[in-house]
Order: sequence, then C-alpha cells, then structure tokens
Amino acid sequence: MAHVLLGQSYYLRFDPKLWEAMQPYPPLGTLYAAAILRARGHDVALFDAMLTEGPAEWASALARHTPRYAVLFEDNFNYLSKMSLLRMRQAAFEMIRMARAAGCRVIAAGADMTDHPELYLAEGAHVVLIGEGDETLPDVIDALERDVPLNDVRGIAYPGADGQPVRTLPRPVITALDALPFPAWDLVDHTRYRAVWQERHGYTSMNMVTTRGCPFHCNWCAKPIWGQRYSVRSAQNVVEEMAWLQQHFQPDHLWFMDDIMGIQDRWIEQFADALEERGLRIPFKSLNRVDLLLRGRTIPALARAGARIVWVGAESGSQKILDAMEKGTRVEQIYDATRQLRAHGVQVAFFLQFGYPGETREDIALTLQMVRDLMPDDIGISVSYPLPGTRFHDAVRHELGERANWIDSQDMAMLYRGPFRTEFYRQLHTVVHKEYRARRAAAELRRLLRHPVALRPRHLRQTAAAVYHWATLSSARAELDALAALPHEPTRVPNVSLS
Repeated sequence: MAHVLLGQSYYLRFDPKLWEAMQPYPPLGTLYAAAILRARGHDVALFDAMLTEGPAEWASALARHTPRYAVLFEDNFNYLSKMSLLRMRQAAFEMIRMARAAGCRVIAAGADMTDHPELYLAEGAHVVLIGEGDETLPDVIDALERDVPLNDVRGIAYPGADGQPVRTLPRPVITALDALPFPAWDLVDHTRYRAVWQERHGYTSMNMVTTRGCPFHCNWCAKPIWGQRYSVRSAQNVVEEMAWLQQHFQPDHLWFMDDIMGIQDRWIEQFADALEERGLRIPFKSLNRVDLLLRGRTIPALARAGARIVWVGAESGSQKILDAMEKGTRVEQIYDATRQLRAHGVQVAFFLQFGYPGETREDIALTLQMVRDLMPDDIGISVSYPLPGTRFHDAVRHELGERANWIDSQDMAMLYRGPFRTEFYRQLHTVVHKEYRARRAAAELRRLLRHPVALRPRHLRQTAAAVYHWATLSSARAELDALAALPHEPTRVPNVSLS
C-alpha cells in the first residue's frame, strides 16, 4: 500500500475575476481519482489548492504527509483546466520541483499535461498520464511499487533512456461510470467551503457530474481527455449520489459540471422521475445545448427535477458565425429554448464568444441584439481561444505568436490575429456588460415600482449602478468605435475556412 498525496494547481487566488466572484468548488476529478486509488488499497491524502494562498501550502502538505508519491491530478471537469492558464501552469511546475525536493516520485495528469507532456517531464515529473487518468494512476503506482518497466502501462509518457519522452499505447476511456466509486468527499474541508458560500451568497453549493465527454463537433472546443467519446451515468446512479450528498452535507444547491447534461433522449425525464420517486429536490445549475433542450419533454423535465438556471452555449447571434464554428445549432433555437425555459420557471444564461475568424461588426450587432431581445439571467463573455488539438487551432496556428495561453480567465487576449485588436474585445466586454447590467437593473426597478413592498437597500445600490452604466455607456461605445477603426497588426487570413 503506497502513501499518496493528491493535489492540483488551480489556485482561485491566482484568478482575480473568479476570486472576486468567489464560487469555489472542490476538484471533482481529483476526488474521483482519490476514491479509485483507495479502492485499490492505497493510502491517500488530499491537497485542495482551491482556497489556499499558493504553492507554499503544498510544501507544508508535503512536509506534513511525507508521501511516497506526489500526484498533480488536475480537475478535468473544470473547463479552465483545458485553457492551461499560465499562472496555473507555472504553479504546477513549482509544485513538481517542490515534490522532487521532498524526495517524492512525481506523477502529473490533466489536459495541459496531455497536450504537453514534455514540458512537465522536463520540470521533473517522473510520469505524465495521457488522457483520462483515473485507472491509469493506480496502474502506474503499482508498476513503480513493483519496480517493473512502465512500457506496459497504457496511457502514459515518461523519460526514455535518451532523455526523450516515451509514449505508451493509448488507454480506452472508462465507459461503465456507474461502477465508479463516488468521489472521496470525506477528504474535503467542507466547513471552509460552506463558510465561504454562506458568507458570500447566503447558501451552500456542491458539484457533481452525470457524464464524461461530449460527442459534438464545435471546431474550437478541445477534447484532450475524452476525445469525441462520451459516457453517461444512469439517472438512478446520479440520484443515489444526490441522496448521499443530501444525507451527509445538506447542500442548498448543486452544479452539474458536465459539458452537456442530458445528451441522451429521455435521460432528463428519467432523472426527474427518479428524483420524484425518492422525494428529493435540490435546486441545480447545469449546462445544456439549445437544440437538445427542444427535444420532447426535456425542458418540463428539467423544471420538475429542480433546475434553477440553465447555461447554454449561445456563442453568437449570427448564424454565419455559428455555422463557421460548426456549432450545429440555429439562432432561432436559442430564442425558442430561452422562452420555453422561462415559461417553465427556469432561468437561462448565455455563454457568448466574440472574435471568431470572419466575424464583423454586423455579426457582433446581431449578438448584442439577441441579448437585448432575450435578456438572459446572466451572461459570460469570452473571445475565441485556440486550444491545441482543435481544427480552429490548426487553422490559425500560423498566426500564433510565442504566447499561446492566457495568464488568467480575465485576460481576454486575442492569441491569434483576429478580426480586431485585443483592446477592441476588452472594450467590447465592457460595453456589453454596461448595457446588460443597466437593462437588468432598469427592469428590476420597474418591477419594484409595481410592487414597492419588495424594495430593499440593495435595490438602491442597483439603481445607482444602473445610472452609472447608462451615463457612461455612450462614451464606452465611442471608445469601442475608435478601437475598431485602428489599423490591425494585420490579419493575414481574415476569413479562415475550417472546412
């Protein structure tokens, strides 16, 4: 039985935008790996980086636990892991060096490790897990414990005799998800998480997944862990875990971290039925596709199951851009799904993406009009991000400079020569949020004027914010227009074809 310290390099404090939002969740993928290791007889401790100050606390954990194996197992259910933010990569390198200095055998796993195993081996990792590492990790530790060659372990990279990385055969992904143990929640400091959530939001939240992977073909979406394959848990298995969480932790809310929840026909209906049979209802947030939401009784079933808000990858209000992305959805489906969700009492939020090759000011205007028409309950804005392994990345590879990653999630840098400068998109982010927040506040105030008994002190703050946003919107738009007129450091291929 080996003594293993599992950690990860996503430090919320290193991401100012998300630190300010303060909606922390434990590293679910790491907790699955811990549970599987324990099922194979290993002694496991957890270093949860999420709420810590930085890698210095990893050094303290190494000293406290004195593990034989130090494993950086990134949370593959955290979409930011795919983006390989530079602050997190540098933190991972520092953690590897610390673990080596402490005399540990070091293993690294995650999206960035899969894309760039040579970087992590060069920093001192003894083994890098390629792709889904849940079952690979115990196999690697077993091989190291028996001191047998690693070449028979599938899905890894390690230094060869000549110092160059050796890659073994790929490992098939896990398909029997119901057979997996529930995540090792007992290793998490729940008291700290609950205190943060209660203080900042007035409720508690936990995270789950119902699937692994995504079968759709958006050409900008990276899939280094599961590729085009996906697997799904049974509705009954998911409800069983929800009941277990309710019994032990009583969360007020859940976030289903799936790329897409409810891919299969009728799964959401089965899920709602199973919850009703158990008399269980925990409000939740999920991510869904607009075309899938419009199938059958999916939206009514989501409402029955307890969906509080559904995030959808709206991306753009321009059909031209959606088609260029190979999104497989239509603008009218965004409108229809939003209205149906609202009709069933479910909030809706949009992910919006600007800066895709070929996007014009007219396409941007269509997206802004879609937001005005539908006024989603929340929005998240990004610019197109070339992730390794995607057709989008391949198409703009010749435009990428030395810098291929954001520093943190609010960076908003155009990493390739997009339609406009980086400064334009950062200002567009400001303009969209100003108008959106002002319109939302104005609508809330109109509602309060009809029902003044609901007036609270926070509404006065919202009024002040709305006045400020409206007052500064015109100048913000003027600055955006000025930035649009600036000469580009020219885009060599302004209309990249990905077909």
